[in-house]
Amino acid sequence: MMELSYRRHRFPPVVIQHAVCLYLRFTLSYRDVEDLLAERGLDISYETIRSWVLKFGPVIARRLRRRRPRPSDRWQLDELVVRIAGKRMYLWRAVDHEGEVLDVLVQCRRDSRAALRLMRKLLKKQGFVAKLLVTDKLRSYGSAFRQLQLTCPHEQGLRKNNRAENSASACTATRTQDAAIQIGAICPALPQRACRRSQHLLPSTPSRLAINAPDLSSRSDERMA
Repeated sequence: MMELSYRRHRFPPVVIQHAVCLYLRFTLSYRDVEDLLAERGLDISYETIRSWVLKFGPVIARRLRRRRPRPSDRWQLDELVVRIAGKRMYLWRAVDHEGEVLDVLVQCRRDSRAALRLMRKLLKKQGFVAKLLVTDKLRSYGSAFRQLQLTCPHEQGLRKNNRAENSASACTATRTQDAAIQIGAICPALPQRACRRSQHLLPSTPSRLAINAPDLSSRSDERMA
């Protein structure tokens, strides 16, 4: 595993870590992070912040992933529509019954092949089979379930996977992250990697997730004035 090394960086590690966490934790662009740091007296360009995120983001995410407790054995799967570079894509998500994000996958189709890929990826990453799998009535889940020959119960029904649909950490944060920080991405693997990194920096409780967008706009207007 790669070790964090801040040698030959002009700013101290605490500033670099704070900038990376701001970008991955909230729905902010590189220029937004630049403005927030400028309000604290730090003159850092958005290109520098971008290089920090690309360099230190994956390492920080892997470290946080190792510290996370083992998720529950009741999983819920869901998919939503996102637009990446003007193209319609599908963001597949898996969460446990407490709303903790287990994995995400960006695909161009909403079929059994994409569902099968999500399930295989999820089983490989978690290392164990769930005791209960909950999805909506999309037939692709049933097809993938049969191909993997899983023996756990599979519940399908309208709004049965409400935890996956309404979870603040799995739905709102992931959707807004895609909409705000992945604009202009050509390859679907780029937002997929970013989602995997950012999900480990997001809280599990909805009350700590909200960010007041008007406050950010007013602070930016005050700084410009």
